[in-house]
Amino acid sequence: MSVIGRIITGARELSFGGPLGALLERIAGHLPHLHPQHVDPDHLADDPRRRVAFTIAAIALGAKMAKADGVVTRDEVAAFREVFQVPPGEEEHVRLIFDLARKSTAGFDSYARQIGRLFAGNRAVLEDLLGGLFHIALADGQVCQAEDDYLREVAGHFGFEGHEYARIRVIYLGTEAEHGEDPHAILGLARDASPDDIRAAYRRLVRENHPDLLMSQGLPPECVALATTRVARINAAHDLLVKPLPG
Repeated sequence: MSVIGRIITGARELSFGGPLGALLERIAGHLPHLHPQHVDPDHLADDPRRRVAFTIAAIALGAKMAKADGVVTRDEVAAFREVFQVPPGEEEHVRLIFDLARKSTAGFDSYARQIGRLFAGNRAVLEDLLGGLFHIALADGQVCQAEDDYLREVAGHFGFEGHEYARIRVIYLGTEAEHGEDPHAILGLARDASPDDIRAAYRRLVRENHPDLLMSQGLPPECVALATTRVARINAAHDLLVKPLPG
């Protein structure tokens, strides 16, 4: 099911309540020409409530992260398209939904708290949602301080502590360290972590971030690249810490 199909399905077939539900109702009212034949009801069982919530939350929180001038840029919509693999012809629908979310009276914190409650038992899915937001923030080539502060606050509403946000942040942005990325930071470890600590952290992170597990918990299929990328970074960090340097 396409991203627009997922959203329209959510607007017409599912009940959310709260700010996400209100946004879905506004979307349904502004896209009346998208008739049910654009949504295959036979696939509704394969497109559960949490996948709809993940998709609409990424749009709502991405739109609230728009620049102070209030303009949803083509770069931001393009970044969303890269994460959600939006088919050709749906770009303007995505832009409209971004604008509706940006102009909504609900604050970003209300969206973040609702999605945090919905995925309270699936923290790796919340990490992937943050990863999508980092990707949108990087649309102009960098994450500014205001965006970093915004993402940190969203992470807090998701239930992540400061050190957890730091670990997630380094996966997508790297570190400012002179010699490149810090594999300890990617694994959420102190620099003096023992080999046993390294192995335990690595196994836990790989297990929690397996793409198949995340899809069963609510990650939309087209977003599997987020989990795959993160697992690759976790594997690389582990290899740097446990494999001896050549020579």
